[in-house]
Amino acid sequence: MDSVDRRLIDALRADGRASYAELSRIVGLSSSSVHERVAKLEASGVIQGYRAVVDPIKVGFGVTALVGIEPGETGDDEVIAAGLDAMPEVESSYSVAGDQAFIVKVRVADIDALHRCLGRLRSIRGVARTRTTVVLATRYEMRPHLLEPAAPEQPVQIADAAADQGSAVT
Repeated sequence: MDSVDRRLIDALRADGRASYAELSRIVGLSSSSVHERVAKLEASGVIQGYRAVVDPIKVGFGVTALVGIEPGETGDDEVIAAGLDAMPEVESSYSVAGDQAFIVKVRVADIDALHRCLGRLRSIRGVARTRTTVVLATRYEMRPHLLEPAAPEQPVQIADAAADQGSAVT
């Protein structure tokens, strides 16, 4: 994978519906060359798919929660993972180190639905307990990291709140 492939991936992550003509202008290759490169990235599994990103609230999922799942003494990760796979409310599942074996992100319509979902999570064979954090606001999600930075990184400037307000400390 070279810098052209990385720029193609960055462009497709920003707009998965970009045409080959648009992509060719971005990377400076012919449309046919871009088509070949994208096909190779798809065939090799680098690009795993394309999907529509929807607003969960607008499609009826007003509550998001992160749930840590702690297995019991005889809890088997594969059995628990299979139980999680069977739950459509589980949007993402991460196997993690520590007391909890999994962290999952669930999306449901409301708090009552979350309560029912948590009961189903706890009923999965091998789950001893769960720890739930309800998301109050999402600042950003699925933010892609650029694979091919456009310019050298600049240090992040954090403004001093007192200086911004023009106040002086005495």
